Amino acid sequence: MHEDSKTKLISHEDICKLNISPIQCYRWVEEMLKEKSAADLPPKISLKPKYDGTFFNTMPTVLPNLNVFGVKVITRFPSRIPSMDSHVYLYDLSTGNLKAIMDANWLTAMRTGAVAAHSIGLLAKKDFNVIGMIGLGNTARAAVAVLLSIFPKRRFHFKLLRYKDQHENFRARFIDNPVSFEYCDTYEQVVSNSDVIISAATVITNDDICPDGCYKEGCLVVPIHSHGFLNCDLSFDRVFGDDTGHLKHFKYFDRWKNFAEISDVISGKADGRKNDKERIIVYNIGLAIHDIFFAEKIFCLINEGLSEFDFKRPIKKFWI
Repeated sequence: MHEDSKTKLISHEDICKLNISPIQCYRWVEEMLKEKSAADLPPKISLKPKYDGTFFNTMPTVLPNLNVFGVKVITRFPSRIPSMDSHVYLYDLSTGNLKAIMDANWLTAMRTGAVAAHSIGLLAKKDFNVIGMIGLGNTARAAVAVLLSIFPKRRFHFKLLRYKDQHENFRARFIDNPVSFEYCDTYEQVVSNSDVIISAATVITNDDICPDGCYKEGCLVVPIHSHGFLNCDLSFDRVFGDDTGHLKHFKYFDRWKNFAEISDVISGKADGRKNDKERIIVYNIGLAIHDIFFAEKIFCLINEGLSEFDFKRPIKKFWI
């Protein structure tokens, strides 16, 4: 076998050494959303062999424009530390050869955070400033890192839900930025008067977290993990999502008002926010197109070096 044709094993440490910037993650997300129509993207397969929160999610996709196909496998075992783990298997589309087996934990957090930040930039009201945050782990940190990269002059005020010591650690991660922080004890305090609400908690109530009246006029809700917002589905002016096939099983999908995919907003096929009074919720359920797109870019960086990309702005480490 030719040396170059051997499957690469790419670790979490290999990826972190690339020092990929948050703004680059944002660019990759936007590029893939523009090319979404060319991808073959079946809904993810979720297997739940036990009743304690264990699952195996399999997420395949084909990206003809990059000549790759692949699958991400993400697992959750509540007794494992950390409970979530994921890997990508990346293939050459023209030959079928397995190019790489890649740790996907950095990739998952950064693409998820970048997608959330992209939706905020696209759908939040003009001059949004106050951001309520529920769940303050790696994905939330990634979303804020990307958001600060695309709005470097905006002085955000973050309302953080207290949880163990996460709120203090989160503040410490971003204290050097021109932002302010407030600690909240309840969901209602986080939501009230927030222009944007980000929910990145992996475990949250299945009930609505707040009455409808807590959500102010013009707010945007970004539930990275989707539980707790069914009342928003019915009462908000607009609902957006990343892929219809992944969302059509949602309880109130058939009753959503003015639903459109994010990629259609980017292409001009659908309207985005129409005014600063609309209350909007956006569901980015997590698509394999981003995982495999990021994996291919990372594979190329490791194979060919950094010359193609602009990584002049080093990121401050925020990973646990």
